[in-house]
Amino acid sequence: MTATRWKPWGSPISEWAGRVNKHSFTNNRRVALVAGGAGFLGSHLCEYLIKRKWRVICIDNLITGSILNIKHLRNYPEFKFINKDITQPLNIPGKVGVIFNLASPASPKDYLALPLETLSAGAIGTRNLLDLALAKQAVFIHTSTSEVYGDPKEHPQKESYWGNVNPVGPRAVYDEAKRYSEALIMSYYHLYKIPVRIARIFNTYGPRMKIDDGRVVPNLIYQALTGGPLTIYGNGLQTRSFCYISDMISGLYKLIRFNDPFPVNLGNPREFTIIEFARLVKKLTRSSSPIKFYPTVPDDPQRRCPDITRAQTLLKWRPKVELEQGLLRTIRWFQEHISL
Repeated sequence: MTATRWKPWGSPISEWAGRVNKHSFTNNRRVALVAGGAGFLGSHLCEYLIKRKWRVICIDNLITGSILNIKHLRNYPEFKFINKDITQPLNIPGKVGVIFNLASPASPKDYLALPLETLSAGAIGTRNLLDLALAKQAVFIHTSTSEVYGDPKEHPQKESYWGNVNPVGPRAVYDEAKRYSEALIMSYYHLYKIPVRIARIFNTYGPRMKIDDGRVVPNLIYQALTGGPLTIYGNGLQTRSFCYISDMISGLYKLIRFNDPFPVNLGNPREFTIIEFARLVKKLTRSSSPIKFYPTVPDDPQRRCPDITRAQTLLKWRPKVELEQGLLRTIRWFQEHISL
């Protein structure tokens, strides 16, 4: 018996998936389910969809999301919130055209405190949503992460790069949950030919980030605004790229009609060292806070920057918001919400 070979990069997806792309988004199919919809990314996506006349079903168990993120949406008749854990059986009545999976603790602070929940979200939760997509004949869009590349030996990172990940390190619960979910999604694609999309998202920032998130953007903004020292782990020469939330959401939306099941990087290819970023935060906040260095965090990637050639070519997408502009908007939001 000859093993069936999987199709290479760029191969067309199934006939059913093509029909979904071309014909199924009539009014009764413009229904999107957003898992993790009360989180930072998810709430912005729900808002974006509502503005474009979609009906939105937001599912979130609120372990890291917040009802405050979607409070302004609950007055819309097109918006429905369900407080539920996606690792539990999902019974959603009616038609659903698109399922977005954004449900997972995402910051190191959260996934280190919730390791089993993070692994379960990536494994059981993703499978439950895939089964729902199969039953509803819906497009399945999954937010994976640049963390699948680990501490990369290739720079910038292309989607074809397999990564350099420590499977037993402190970040493994998140990294491996996302890597497993990608493998699971591709298995469903090859077995059932459902239309799947995988977005590997790089650092994203903007209003509604958790103030105590623990990641570099909220950490440094909060410290600068409250007069505390700006903390940098390591020598500050490690690099990151920063994509503003509106750019990320427009990229995720474009994936609905994206006719390719293989991963695509979404992020800003403009690269900064952490020390450069900290100095920019100090400048924009007019802060006199000192910069304080701490020992390197285990398995912290030294370079992180996306190659977005596939997104530019196939999605006609690239980020538009410059870091300085996006940071000013984010700083204003933090100034308004720190006291709360």
